[in-house]
Amino acid sequence: MSYPVYTIGREFGSGGKEIGMELARRLGVKCYDKELLKEASKQSGFCAEIFENHDEKPTSSFLYSLVMDTYSFSGYSSAPFLDMPLNHKIFLAQFDTIKKIAENESCVIVGRCADYALADYADCMNVFIHADLDCRAQRIADKMQLSINKARDLAQKTDKQRASYYNYYTSKKWGNSRSYHLTLDSTKIGVDGCVDLILAYRRKMEERGVK
Repeated sequence: MSYPVYTIGREFGSGGKEIGMELARRLGVKCYDKELLKEASKQSGFCAEIFENHDEKPTSSFLYSLVMDTYSFSGYSSAPFLDMPLNHKIFLAQFDTIKKIAENESCVIVGRCADYALADYADCMNVFIHADLDCRAQRIADKMQLSINKARDLAQKTDKQRASYYNYYTSKKWGNSRSYHLTLDSTKIGVDGCVDLILAYRRKMEERGVK
């Protein structure tokens, strides 16, 4: 059975998480953001703090072909998995958890290369949310009680980390429109406007019988 799944990539401060949560609320499904780390921790046996420390952070030692070749490991106790560096194990545990969630429920997944993990999944809609830097900096400053300059620096630093993580692990380009079904600028239309457009796009797909 195929369950509709929505993945949300996002620039830091663009409202991507809030959009994912509101989309999930309207659909009556779960939204996985940090919750995904807890689920991966539970399934893999690694402590949650390890996933937090490696969450969407780039690595300089990841061997893409090696990990993809050994992705078909039979469980977390198999020799190929046990021999991997910790950051490889964390990525694969998340990758595996995303696929298992999609196999069992309709949901919204924010970040964590979910669009790539579900590239072969029949019913998955991939969305990327971006916004003007000034708008993002103001949102971050208000939420985290930072100066505008510090908020702007944090936005750019976090985006750089997310891009490095995504580009390296997926062999695609973070934020490139060709990697997603829909890219939206939340600057002018906000959270609700973005959710409206995602649902409208989904309805058009269903009308045309497209998955």
